[in-house]
Amino acid sequence: MTRIESEKVELTNTSERIFSYLSDFNNFEKLMPTQVTNWTSTIDECSFTINGMATIGMKIIEKAPFTKITISSNGKVPFEFKLFVLITPTGENSCIGQLTFESDLNMMMKMMVEKPLTNFFNMLAQKMKDIK
Repeated sequence: MTRIESEKVELTNTSERIFSYLSDFNNFEKLMPTQVTNWTSTIDECSFTINGMATIGMKIIEKAPFTKITISSNGKVPFEFKLFVLITPTGENSCIGQLTFESDLNMMMKMMVEKPLTNFFNMLAQKMKDIK
């Protein structure tokens, strides 16, 4: 099992607000870097292309209010995965956000995707600071 964790990011927002925002894939497009194109989404599903890589489909499969959103691969993807959005309240108007990715990748695929995915998840975690 390959596990990639983003850095933990301190957010100056309530866990309720972060959870509500990230529970809707329509909001995720605002967090994506310019390398992401062909974005389509509903509340619970999205698909997009990462330039030079692959088309990715995801769907939200579980929501634990204010603490965790579980996302899985959906549709044509190069490999099956789960992505966990973890939100830990730290105060009245603060929390910590982190992304954790899990997948059964073969060694070759792991070597190819580990660094780009780590960078991508760290960038998404940092962008959570922009949620208003």
